[in-house]
This record gives sequence, structure tokens and C-alpha cells, in this order.
Amino acid sequence: MSAARETTDVLVVGAGVAGLACARDLLGAGVGVRVLEASDGVGGRMRSDRVDGFVVDRGFQVFNTSYPQVRRRLVLKDLRLRPFTPGVLVHTPDGRLRFSDPTRRPRTLPDLLPGRLAGPRDLAAAGLLSARDMLAPPRLLKRLRDTTTRAALADAGVSDAFVETFFRPFLSGVFLEDRLETSSRVFHLVWRSMLRGTLCLPAEGIGAVPRALAAALPEGTVRLGTPVERLTADGVATADGREVPARAVVVATGPGPVAELLPGVRVPDYRMVTTYYHVAPRSPLGEPTLLVDTRRRFLDTCVLSDVVPSYAPPGHALVATSVLGRDEERREHGVREALAEAYGTGTDGWDLLAVRTVEDALPAMPPPQPLTRTARVSPGRYVCGDHRATGSVQGALASGARAAREVLRDLRP
Repeated sequence: MSAARETTDVLVVGAGVAGLACARDLLGAGVGVRVLEASDGVGGRMRSDRVDGFVVDRGFQVFNTSYPQVRRRLVLKDLRLRPFTPGVLVHTPDGRLRFSDPTRRPRTLPDLLPGRLAGPRDLAAAGLLSARDMLAPPRLLKRLRDTTTRAALADAGVSDAFVETFFRPFLSGVFLEDRLETSSRVFHLVWRSMLRGTLCLPAEGIGAVPRALAAALPEGTVRLGTPVERLTADGVATADGREVPARAVVVATGPGPVAELLPGVRVPDYRMVTTYYHVAPRSPLGEPTLLVDTRRRFLDTCVLSDVVPSYAPPGHALVATSVLGRDEERREHGVREALAEAYGTGTDGWDLLAVRTVEDALPAMPPPQPLTRTARVSPGRYVCGDHRATGSVQGALASGARAAREVLRDLRP
């Protein structure tokens, strides 16, 4: 049968993690599915490249082991995860300070002595906030009054000084905005996941996650290099002029194609981030830890090869540093100067390996923020992605699962 006359129950447009989750659930229910992907690989924003023997993720990303959808869909040991140390290093005008969970790393307890990073009231307030978020069921956190993250921290008794010393620098790298305007409900859920899980990187890069999801699909389900130009009355039309009929179409792309294929769907603003990858002759840190900056010169930096040695060839260290917005003239020079101060070492001899700018890295999530949205747009038309839930792997996977449920409900009334 020619491709032009093929038919299937459901077409999923986009092979990011949301689309792959949707396809897997539909196939598991006995529904025929084809996934059409415009690019040359699966993963959407979660992809990794090999550059001169180094693993370069398309933007700095971490993997959280606590997400329910992750545990449901992936065999974590197969990813060969390597953990970050619990906590974070904060670079301040007075030097580096460490904020960590002493229940996971007892030897760091002295770092939390009042006066080093924060006073006793702030440490107590942060402890109570963390205990509540870690122990409370998600359904209770979802019912909390939705305000900004900054307001929620103030309500919890955290001082402005401690917010600026720790929470703002750290969360800026999580939510890709430095005013703490993100929904407090989203903050509480993300904070809970961090407290309960471990931040890691797969041995083969973040792109190993969607590859594992795709490997669970029957061979031939995903078609790469197949951009969809428009939706038709009974399916889709691809960029090469073919029409592929289907009973239902799920659009699981980034925000740009969603707006083009489904003009009536409101797509949120997205946060842009640029990551600089530098090669150093040796690690400037010597531990797999995230380093953030109180002076807003960068969002976060880490020595990736300290976390996963296979990210760099022997005898080299790979340093990833992210900033808000796009790459601009001499911006890398300013980042390099900030890194020299933050790591306490010269950076003039570091080589710039790669620059990755992700324009749609994360959806903006201001309050009031719905934590899930319906996937059904119109009869036979559905949409999923992190912009329909929360900006995280959990949100993307959950949105794909919801789309599959709604498709099944409509196909099997």
C-alpha cells in the first residue's frame, strides 16, 4: 500500500516525550498509531549530540527520579543514571556557600549552622516548608491558594535576604525566570519532587530518556523526517504533499507548530535559555554539584564530566553554564569572567565547544496556573505537551497520557 493511501486510527504529530507517551498508551489499548516527526530524531527538546567526542545536551537539563510518570514508563537502571550531590553551591560576593539536605548528606550539617547561609528563623522556615511539601499528598498541594513563588516563600516566613541568597538564584535555573513569578502551586509540586527524588543525568545524555520511550514502541511506529504541513478534514498533509488519513490527530509538537496546526489553541509564552559548553583541561570543582550565582550573571553551572565522566573524553572536563535569553556579542566573554570568579580558577585557556539556545525551553507558568488542561480541541483533534500541564518531564508525560485517555474515550464511546 502506498504511503498516500495508508490509514491508521491515530496520528501523533511530534515525537517528543509527550507524543511518545501518548502513542504508547494508545498502542497498549489496541489502537493503531503512527508518530510523524519532522526532525531526524526523537525527543523534541530532550536531545543530545556528540561533538568532538563530548556529549552535548541541547540545553542543560537534569533528570528527576521521583516523577510518577517517569517511574511508570522507564526502567531507571537501564539509563545508567549518575546523581548530582544533594544540594547546591551558591556563589556570593563573600565566597561559596553550600545549601544541602543534611538527612541525605550528614557531613554537610555544619554548612547549615545559623549565620553561614541564613539565620535560625530562615532555616526553620525553610525546614517547615520543605517538610510540609515533602510529606503532603500532591492533591493537597494542588488545592493551595495560587500566588507567586516569591509570595509563597514570604508567607512561609522566609526573609527577603534568604530568598535572594538561595531561593531566587536556585529557582531561576529551575523556572528560567529570575523574579519568582512562577505559580506557587507549581513551585510546591516541583520542590516536593526535588526533596523526594534524586537529580541525575543518564550516562548517554538526556536524549537517552526519549530514546528509551521510543524503544518501547513497535518498530516502524515513528517516522522521522516527516514534517506535517497542515491538518486536513480526515487526517494530515505532510510537507511533501502526501495526505495521511486517520480517525484522530494528536498534535504533540512545540509551541510554534501547535499554533500553526491548531490556530485556535492558546499557547503560553515560553522562556528562552542559552547554554555555553566549555572544555577545560581539568575539573575546576571536583564534585558533581550545581553552582548558582547571586549576582545574576548566569543561571547555573556545573562540571558535567564530574557528574557523568563519559560526557567528556579522558583528560578533559566539560563545563555547562546557562543564561537567560539568547547568545549575544561578547556575552560568552562575560560568562567566562563570571566562571573564573565562581570556580576560583583561570578560564582563559578554556575552549568554547558549543552554544545551544533553546527558544521554547519552558512554558511560562504565572498564577493562576491550571495544572492540567483538556487535550480535546475539536472532534478528532487533540493537543498535548508540557504547555498543557506543568513545564517538566512529568507534565509532558502526564499530558500525553491524558491525550491518550481522551482519544480512547472518543473512539470508544
